Amino acid sequence: MKKTLRAGLPLLGILLGLSGCGMVVLDPAGYVAAQQRDLLVISVVLMLLIILPVMAATAYFAWKYRHDNLEADYQPDWHHSTQLEVLIWSAPLLIIIALGAITWIGTHTLDPYRELTRIEHGKVIPQDTKGLNVEVVSLNWKWLFIYPDLGIATVNELAAPVDTPIDFDLTSSDIMNSFYIPALAGQIYTMAGMKTQLHAVINKTGTYKGFSANYSGAGFSGMNFAFHGMKEDAFKEWVRKVQAKGDRLSRKAYLSLRQPSEDVPVKYYSGVDKNLFHDIVNRCVEQSKVCMNAMKPGEAGPKETELGNDRESVGANHANGNPARRNEPSANEPEGSKSRSQSAVPNTLKQEKRDEGGSPGAHATREGDNGDGAGNASGSGANTNGGGAENGGTKEPAPTD
Repeated sequence: MKKTLRAGLPLLGILLGLSGCGMVVLDPAGYVAAQQRDLLVISVVLMLLIILPVMAATAYFAWKYRHDNLEADYQPDWHHSTQLEVLIWSAPLLIIIALGAITWIGTHTLDPYRELTRIEHGKVIPQDTKGLNVEVVSLNWKWLFIYPDLGIATVNELAAPVDTPIDFDLTSSDIMNSFYIPALAGQIYTMAGMKTQLHAVINKTGTYKGFSANYSGAGFSGMNFAFHGMKEDAFKEWVRKVQAKGDRLSRKAYLSLRQPSEDVPVKYYSGVDKNLFHDIVNRCVEQSKVCMNAMKPGEAGPKETELGNDRESVGANHANGNPARRNEPSANEPEGSKSRSQSAVPNTLKQEKRDEGGSPGAHATREGDNGDGAGNASGSGANTNGGGAENGGTKEPAPTD
């Protein structure tokens, strides 16, 4: 008896420890998370229709045909039953079909790039409803939240009014990460040089935990933040507090914030430099960098541009040129588009070639107007779309001996 009690003590300790864990996945506070909870429950129930009968039959046959049960039926020549075969194959097949249909519908309905049409079951979003736009940047090892429509930013704290659609645009400054608020919606990856999206809504007031769900280095375990679901008046008061207490998030301040740090406290910014998120996505926050969406085909990618200010490292001599920098939103972007793509300013590249003797050679001039580009990713993949136009220049043949 004592041995049994001692053996059960570790299990009791584990159960007591787990009793303090919240079942937030099964008790969500947002409409998207609630639909995911429903999918989880339905899938488990359907699978239990197979698992429970199999486990029960295993226990039943083990008991009935035990060694000392002399009254059990003995049929050594039995080998087939049509009725049993139909039952064994049809039940799992029907369940697999049902699971496949649910998965297909749920995958499209809960696509993180798909805008919400309801804020909860049976409650359609009015057409004149204005959502909350939030730009998310995962840093080492903290979270930066920019509110472009409000002109504020925060570190490791996020807030939103209840029953208001939230449109997240996400990227990473460096290492791939995962943005996850279990009470709000499913996790979504953040990746450097591209933008992912997530649409969600919070339906209950409260403070919920958000964190990184993807290992990203030494400070990963402390990469947490608080998400506040607030009434409209409380959210406006929170915005006023940020505007009153914070500093300005300039490019210089962002570059300082980007340095690796652990267990970073909450920080507020009362202002944000224009197009900062666009430049973070396109890897050109520094004045010396060329924006990814301003590059022409054949020019070096982001890895080479980050090696330094030496223009030869990007495959061309830009010493006499003026590389394209920050860009304004494209005037040709479709009305109502959620994309924050930018159009590049004209860029003129001049390159002087010399012959082996050092005498001036031919001069080549190329002028181009780059189109816009933005990177999108969902789940485990990414799609990058871009466009551009280039006007060819003239090139004189080099003199020959």
